[in-house]
Amino acid sequence: MWKQLWKKWTIDKPAAFGDLLWEVFVVQFAAFLDRLTWRRIVALIPLAILAVAYAHSIPLPPELMLIGDVLAYIDIVSVILLLSIMSRAAAILFVVKQAAEQAIDLARSVLAAMQRLDFRHRRARGAKRNNPSIRRADSEDDDHAVVLGVAWA
Repeated sequence: MWKQLWKKWTIDKPAAFGDLLWEVFVVQFAAFLDRLTWRRIVALIPLAILAVAYAHSIPLPPELMLIGDVLAYIDIVSVILLLSIMSRAAAILFVVKQAAEQAIDLARSVLAAMQRLDFRHRRARGAKRNNPSIRRADSEDDDHAVVLGVAWA
């Protein structure tokens, strides 16, 4: 009887206690870490702030409580933030679209103006010029070129 009692308290009970510790600190802790998400961690931050404040018996500023509320409702705040970013992005895309349309219209008008000027067809060499302000001298050797509105010294 004493041998069985000795075996029970020296081998069986410590082994059962070791199995219990293994179950709690390894198996169940690993299962807890598998279920743990960033959202749950962030939701625990306001509780930690309150615990520290009550442990030190200091008054909490309202800003700290507001941060705690924002962290508690982080999913709602993130949706509002994403909607505001999407509306800003939509406005930016609208402005970029308008600028691209204006650039295309400008390029089309410049192209049309270039085609109207028609740089490819040069004036024929034998054609008479219509500029009356410049004329050739009557004789090649003696006279100078006559330019109207210009005085020669």
